[in-house]
Amino acid sequence: MTRSDLVVIGAGPAGMAAAAQAAELGLSVIVLDEQPRAGGQIYRDVDRVAPLRGDMLGADYTHGATLTAGLQHGAITHVNGAVVWAIEDQFRISYTVNGRGAQIDADRLLLATGALERPMPLPGWTLPGVMTAGAGQILLKQSGVLARNAVLVGSGPLLYLIAAQMVRAGTPPKAMIETQSRSDIAGTARHLGGALRGWRYLVKGLKMLASITRVGVPRHTGATDIAIEGTDKAQAVTFKRNGRSHRIACDTVFLHHGVVPNTQAARSLNIAHTWDAAQRCFIPQLDSWGQSDKSGVFIAGDGAGIGGARAAEFAGTIAALQIAFEAQRLTREDRDRRAAAPRAKLAHELAVRPFLDAAYPPYAQALLPHDATIICRCEEITAGDIRSYAGLGCIGPNQTKAFGRAGMGPCQGRYCGLGVTAILVDATGQTPDETGYYRIRPPLKPVTLGELAGMDISAPDAAE
Repeated sequence: MTRSDLVVIGAGPAGMAAAAQAAELGLSVIVLDEQPRAGGQIYRDVDRVAPLRGDMLGADYTHGATLTAGLQHGAITHVNGAVVWAIEDQFRISYTVNGRGAQIDADRLLLATGALERPMPLPGWTLPGVMTAGAGQILLKQSGVLARNAVLVGSGPLLYLIAAQMVRAGTPPKAMIETQSRSDIAGTARHLGGALRGWRYLVKGLKMLASITRVGVPRHTGATDIAIEGTDKAQAVTFKRNGRSHRIACDTVFLHHGVVPNTQAARSLNIAHTWDAAQRCFIPQLDSWGQSDKSGVFIAGDGAGIGGARAAEFAGTIAALQIAFEAQRLTREDRDRRAAAPRAKLAHELAVRPFLDAAYPPYAQALLPHDATIICRCEEITAGDIRSYAGLGCIGPNQTKAFGRAGMGPCQGRYCGLGVTAILVDATGQTPDETGYYRIRPPLKPVTLGELAGMDISAPDAAE
C-alpha cells in the first residue's frame, strides 16, 4: 500500500498551492484530481488553453499557469483522471483511474474540492439548450465552442465574466436577465468599507459591464417569474420586470445565481458543518489554519466557503504550513512567519465578499420553486413532492430518501441537497441547521464492479 505524508484531493488553486508549499517543506505529496489536466474549474486546462485563448479568457485565468508549474516539484505525484469515491478513517483513500480501482494511505488529508454552481430550478430548466453558465464557460475554455443566440439568466460576478468573455469572442449574449434588485444593492451600504478595500474587484466589474454595454447587450435587472419556454428544446425566456411581461426568443440559456461549497467529501467524514446565512449554504467548521474537527483533515478553498480563486490559493498555502508544522518540518515561529503574508493577502481578498454576497443574492423563486418544478433531476422529484413529504411528517433531507428517493441518484444529492433543505425549512419552520443536509456515505461517485475487481493498491501514478 502506497503511503504519503499528505494527500490533496483536487488540483484547483487551493490544492495546487498547498501541494507546492508542502513539497517545498519536505513532505511527500500525492494530488488526486478528476480532471485530465490541473487547474480546477477556474483555471481549467490552463496550460493548454492559455496559448490558444488566453487573450479572450483574460489575465485572471492565465495566472493559473503559475500554480500548475508548482506541481512539477519532485516530491509531488499528480494523479489526473482520479475519481475519489471513498475516504476511510486514518485516511485510506479509494479512487478510480483508467478504469481500475486504487487505494493509497495518507498521514494527513487536504480537501480542495472547490465549489459547485448553485442549481437554479425554475420552469423549463431541464430542457435541452439550458445549462449552467459554468458549463458554457467549460465549452469555451476547453473546446472554443461559442454559444450563439444565447441569453444569460441569474446574478453574480460570474455572469458578467462570462458575458464579457463572449463579447471578446465576438458572440455577445442576446440579453442578460438579472435577478438582483435595487433593494439588494441598497442593502450593501453596510459593506462599503470592505468593498473599498477590494476596489480592484469593483474596477474589474465596472470594466466588464462597460464592455457588455458597449456592444449593446440588453440588461434586464430585477427580473421575477422567470420561465423557459420550449417543447423539445429551449425556445425563449419569459419574465416580469416592473410589472410588465417580457419574452426573449433564444436557442441557449445559461443559468447562474452563485456557487456553493462542494462538501460531499467532508460530509462523508462526518465533519461538522454550519449554515452560513450570508452565502445561504452549509460550510465546514474550521480553525484559522483550515483544520476541521477531525484531526488531520484540512479543507481549503471554496470548499470551505466561497472566497474566489486567489483566496483559495492563499488558504491552501496557509493550510500546508500548518500541516508541515504538525509533521515537524517547521517550528512554530517559522510557521507563523511564513503565514503572515498569505494571511494578509487572504484577508484582503475576502474583504469584498460580504458586499458581493449582499449585492447578488440567489434568485428567491429558484430557492423555493413552484410545486411543478423538478428539484432532483436524477430521480425527477418535484418541489411539490418535497412539500408533500413535509406534510406527512418529513423533517429532514435524509427522510426524503425514504419518502421518494430524492438525493439517491448518480449525483448523490450534490445538486438538489440545498434545494431540498430550503423547501423543508420553509415548510416546517425549522432552521437550516435543525433541518440539516443529506448524510453522505461512500461511494461518493459511481464505481463499477469491474473497477473494484481491478483494484491496484500499489501504484498511485497509474494515470501519469
